[in-house]
Amino acid sequence: MFRGINSVNLDVKGRLAMPTRYREQLQNDANCQLIATIDTEENCLLLYPLPDWELIEAKLSKLPSFNQAARRIQRLLIGHATELEMDGQGRILVPPILREYAGLEKKSILLGQGNKFELWSESAWQERRSQWIEEEAKGEGDLPDELQSLSL
Repeated sequence: MFRGINSVNLDVKGRLAMPTRYREQLQNDANCQLIATIDTEENCLLLYPLPDWELIEAKLSKLPSFNQAARRIQRLLIGHATELEMDGQGRILVPPILREYAGLEKKSILLGQGNKFELWSESAWQERRSQWIEEEAKGEGDLPDELQSLSL
């Protein structure tokens, strides 16, 4: 389970060092292999351990090919899916096309989301987080029925 927010730096080659606390789990569960793809709702990337991505990819592949919305999602998620391998120093290389999509610069945010990570540019993350907090404070957040009874 991946959780927490991490400030990470991309080097000039587009590599980021995976925080140490995740490395062993990624090595054991995914043999250091990840899949990066775009988030279709936000300008960030989604990083999945390979076994988790394979389950998602199988579900996406079964969507009806004559449904335009399903094809669009397949093209975006599977089409951008890129294999990444963590090197011996715990670094992954984020390809230029994915860095461009997410507007990634040196300062980035790696956000644990349970079975995956989100990778944001630091500035985009700060802007969106502020918007979400403001929406919640104003009561503008539309919670699904499943969350209405959740107590924290």
